Amino acid sequence: MDELTRELDTAIWRKSSHSGPDGGNCVEVAELSGGRRGVRDSKNLTGPALIFTPDEWNAFIAGVKNGEFD
Repeated sequence: MDELTRELDTAIWRKSSHSGPDGGNCVEVAELSGGRRGVRDSKNLTGPALIFTPDEWNAFIAGVKNGEFD
C-alpha cells in the first residue's frame, strides 16, 4: 500500500454541508498532507478519490462561490 492510499484510508472525511438529508448525491472532503484535499463519493467509500493541490482547491472553491457550477 502506498503512502497516499494509507493517508486516504486514515483521513478524516466530512460530508458537504450542501448534501441533502436523504443521502443522495453526496460528496465528502478530507484535508491531506501538503495542503491537498481529497474528494470522494460518500456512497462509495472505497472507490476513487479526486486529489486537489492547494492551488486547484482554491480555484475550485472560488468557482463555486462565483456560481461557475450552478
